[in-house]
Amino acid sequence: MSKSDVFHLGLTKNDLQGATLAIVPGDPERVEKIAALMDKPVKLASHREFTSWRAELDGKPVIVCSTGIGGPSTSIAVEELAQLGVRTFLRIGTTGAIQPHINLKDIVMAMGASTDSNWANQFHLAGTFAPICSYKMLRAAIESAEELDAPYHVGNILSSDVFYGDDENVPEALDPNHNWRKMGIMAIEMESAALYLNAARYGKNALCICTVSDQLVRGEFLSADERQTGFRQMMQVALETAVKLEK
Repeated sequence: MSKSDVFHLGLTKNDLQGATLAIVPGDPERVEKIAALMDKPVKLASHREFTSWRAELDGKPVIVCSTGIGGPSTSIAVEELAQLGVRTFLRIGTTGAIQPHINLKDIVMAMGASTDSNWANQFHLAGTFAPICSYKMLRAAIESAEELDAPYHVGNILSSDVFYGDDENVPEALDPNHNWRKMGIMAIEMESAALYLNAARYGKNALCICTVSDQLVRGEFLSADERQTGFRQMMQVALETAVKLEK
């Protein structure tokens, strides 16, 4: 057998030890922290933006693998993990809220992921596909948040291909955030639409859970220390969700 069974992640199928659930944060530095909250954490590989660990949750193997930033990088991680046997993808990360009632450190669960990307074009669809999460996963996440008394919101988010937008001096009528807000979009991140589209295409399950690090309407932002505190609660919700999914 070759050193790696997939091109980018540097993993073999044996590395997964039968794991079918993967927690996929964007930031490689968060992978070890997440794995450390479970039993028997083991580092598997680290290549470019992709860092992978395996751990056990209630005696079952779980993979934690970073995706990097954006849809293309996320797609690489998801497709290669799927080749190795993963069927369920739980994305966790941070997001910027664009609705005034959503506060810093609140948890946002993406029931749907709108996008300004052309990611779906590769599937040659004769229309517009609505990327949505797994209902089973969403229900488990809601139950977990309520059990932990964590503030959460469920709805549609925006996965954008743009981080530094050229919107200086743009009138409100042309401001993308203003117009997405009118459509009920809760928050903005960069990965979930690609995750949901790929999951739909290959018959997998996926959900994105994010903590609000930036309140873009009110101009409020978490400090580095506050980000870690907020992220910790979201990780607890994610792990409780994973426990429910693995039963």
